[in-house]
Amino acid sequence: MREGLLPATVATVLELSTSGDKARALTELLGEVFDPTETAISAFEIEDGVTTLSLNAPWKVEIYFATHPDEAAVRDMLRPIVGAVVDSTPFTSVNQKDWVAASLEGLQPVRAGRVLVHGAHDRETVRVNDVAIEIEAALAFGTGHHGTTAGCLLALDAELKQRRPQFALDVGTGTGILALALAKQTRQRVVAGDIDLTAVEVAAHNARVNHAPRALDLYVAPGLRHAKADRPGHFDLVFANILAGPLRRLAPAIARVLAPDGTVILSGLLAMDVAGIVSTYRHQGLYLARRTLREGWATLVMKKGGAAPRPRRPY
Repeated sequence: MREGLLPATVATVLELSTSGDKARALTELLGEVFDPTETAISAFEIEDGVTTLSLNAPWKVEIYFATHPDEAAVRDMLRPIVGAVVDSTPFTSVNQKDWVAASLEGLQPVRAGRVLVHGAHDRETVRVNDVAIEIEAALAFGTGHHGTTAGCLLALDAELKQRRPQFALDVGTGTGILALALAKQTRQRVVAGDIDLTAVEVAAHNARVNHAPRALDLYVAPGLRHAKADRPGHFDLVFANILAGPLRRLAPAIARVLAPDGTVILSGLLAMDVAGIVSTYRHQGLYLARRTLREGWATLVMKKGGAAPRPRRPY
């Protein structure tokens, strides 16, 4: 269950309005309980013209099921977090034809630096100097359009203005968009893995669609538990756009494979997750170089190789 990929089919959607802290709790709970190939969750702050970053601000949570779930069991699971509101919230059945049509209608091109993420129906919007990433609309949930992916793409754009990574790893690659965006700009092959075989197959397909069939060195395994990823001190750039819980658990492994002057781009974090994640990675020898917030989701750029620069004292 993650932002990068919806189930290949969606049969049922449950939509809830709640607070930010409860949205975070739901994301953590469902990410631990459900099969990521069968269920996905989206959580975002409801826009009212004012950015609040408050734990009590209104948030919308959407839970997607590949098959119709046991409604009573799901309600029992969610009730301790959101309360009785779940009892009056309906499960909505989705017709697959309507789902694909809605995806096509809502998928507008998204620009992040030189990268332009677009569907096949928007190829004419690509400009000469764009780094174009085409994602099929029916599979494109969150690929560039969600705050976490867009935040990572913007962080990558800033990183490439400073240096060109030679060895990169994308943990939890989903549709492969981050790895493709990097590979197309650096002409370097990117190691990219996911626990979900379907996600890896989609990433391979997207590489072919984008005329870069050998750009991704793909693997199927949880986290970094694969010979392609578990290479101590090897990677000078690591992406991990997943959720706060897995990011905490993966911190030692990510720090171990990072080169002495390496950079980690982390996302999939609500604003209230940031302090805990920064603390966890500091204990692994990384410091926070940059933090951005987009649509209520935080992206962190953390670096290895020393402490964060201290502000100078005025004389």
